[in-house]
Amino acid sequence: MKPLFIYYPKCSTCKRAIKYLEEHNIDVEYRDIMTDNPTREELQKWFGESGYPIKRFFNTSGIVYREMKLKDKLPTMTDDEALDLLATTGRLIRRPVMVSDKGIFLGFHEEMYATLIP
Repeated sequence: MKPLFIYYPKCSTCKRAIKYLEEHNIDVEYRDIMTDNPTREELQKWFGESGYPIKRFFNTSGIVYREMKLKDKLPTMTDDEALDLLATTGRLIRRPVMVSDKGIFLGFHEEMYATLIP
């Protein structure tokens, strides 16, 4: 199964990741997070598989995160409440998201993406 690459087209980090994928001939399924936001069920599955704390799934430098004052609210939220919130808009989710048999990658880190090179 092809890795799933979830991105925001205007995001500079996502653009760098796409360039890396293309340069290294890594074949992925592309999914625009603004038109096809991850579902609550997908987020729950990825959260469970990743081993990351829930905060890691949030785009903490994003406008929506700041507008909602989540820095103060997130520490008191349950994981279920946080997952429900993440499922409402892709603008809250750290990008890009790579879902593969090698793991769940949040953000772009070359050393992680290198594990996908054929």
